Amino acid sequence: MGGKTVIRGCDWAVTWNAGGGTDGSGGHTYAHGVDVAFEDGVLIHVGPNYTGDADIEVDGSGRMVMPGFVDIHSHPSSEPGNKGLNEELGSPKLGQSGLYEYMPVFRMLPEGAPHATRFAIWEMLKSGVTTFCDLSGNRENWVDEVADTGIRGVLCPMYRSAVWSTKNGHSVVYDWDEAMGERGLESACALIDAADRHPSGRMSGMMGPSQIDTCTPALIQASKAEAERRGITMQIHAAQSIVEFNEMTGRHGMTPIEWLDDIGVLTSGTIIGHGIFLNDHPWVHWPNANDFERLVASGTAVAHCPNVFWRRGIALNHVGRYMSAGIPLGLGTDTFPHNFLHELEIAMVAGRLMAGTFDQATTEQLFWAGTVGGARAIRRDDIGKLEVGCKADLVLVDLTHPYMQPMRDPIRSLLYSAGDRAITDVFVDGTRVVDGGEVRTIDIEATAAKLNEFQKVTISGVRKRDWAGRGIEDLAPMVLPTSD
Repeated sequence: MGGKTVIRGCDWAVTWNAGGGTDGSGGHTYAHGVDVAFEDGVLIHVGPNYTGDADIEVDGSGRMVMPGFVDIHSHPSSEPGNKGLNEELGSPKLGQSGLYEYMPVFRMLPEGAPHATRFAIWEMLKSGVTTFCDLSGNRENWVDEVADTGIRGVLCPMYRSAVWSTKNGHSVVYDWDEAMGERGLESACALIDAADRHPSGRMSGMMGPSQIDTCTPALIQASKAEAERRGITMQIHAAQSIVEFNEMTGRHGMTPIEWLDDIGVLTSGTIIGHGIFLNDHPWVHWPNANDFERLVASGTAVAHCPNVFWRRGIALNHVGRYMSAGIPLGLGTDTFPHNFLHELEIAMVAGRLMAGTFDQATTEQLFWAGTVGGARAIRRDDIGKLEVGCKADLVLVDLTHPYMQPMRDPIRSLLYSAGDRAITDVFVDGTRVVDGGEVRTIDIEATAAKLNEFQKVTISGVRKRDWAGRGIEDLAPMVLPTSD
């Protein structure tokens, strides 16, 4: 890890006040003239006037140091391959979602997963993410591939008891195979064991029954029990689409949130991927339920990923309401780009539009969700904040960058104006992974070339996979006509 490192004389720092925050459980605070020292991947000094020795010194003048972001929901093994294909695709007869009609059509070959994953992690690191949750299908060498990028990875192998499809573009069918789900759970446990054993110390696991409507209650309950036994979290996609809401109410006479509560898994340590379609969402008329109150009382966390939904005219109602009520909430990059700062900005935009006011989805709320909020959702108290004893996962921002000028409030300038252009350095576990804006661990040119190859293969087969036999120009025509 390079011995003892000190970043000396940072103009600005986002430090941690253990007694701060509205509830006294801690909060971020600005500070000036801060030295940050770390050794063996752990912070040993955060404050002025570090007087100890150091093997490596980094000049912090003209820089802000802040905690690395925690991305709690991503699908990096597939989503980068969808760029240029599904930005404007949704199924008008399936609740505007693209899940059932288009996701299976554009699914990349499994052999492309390592390249797509590296590309997504490159985007994450460039935008200040130091920890991410990877919700993907289990595969060989997954742990090593993620570890080699230098990021801190929480691997969440997804498995399910049924596969969905549409045969006509207006209804969804489920092909059930309960044994498949049971094998997936067993395989996931083995993968998580391998992550825990990885010599980097940066890999860990999460239980991942894929979707509420594709898993039996027994599979979900077994996953939750295994998560509790291991002291880790479980994440499941739920309340993510109108189709799913109608499916669950049709099967059980209960909303997705009510059903999760009924089977005993709506508790602390569970993360709901998306959690949009509660009974009081404007798109849903299901007055005889109290989903929001159940969520608040349960301690269940929500992984909020606004980017993939706003493209289809869908939004959470609303992020400020969730956070103000105390629902644990973190952010994720469900789709491309895996640029966390972009996701933060979209979360603020969508949140304020849904609330109809500027004083919801505040900068402070979303910065919290992207750091310590995400950390707490995955049961980590040692990341997402700059405090002695925490992991040395931190980000340096160039305050002299033109997009940061005039430089009054650095977090606002970063989120609203500069974006990842102002991030110069990222340290994970005390190792500098991004240096001068360049990711040291990923050959992005070679990775992008491979991603292009696999996307071409995907495009060549869409007609065979589409229920209506449509070609790529029918499904995703170019923005402009192309001349010969």
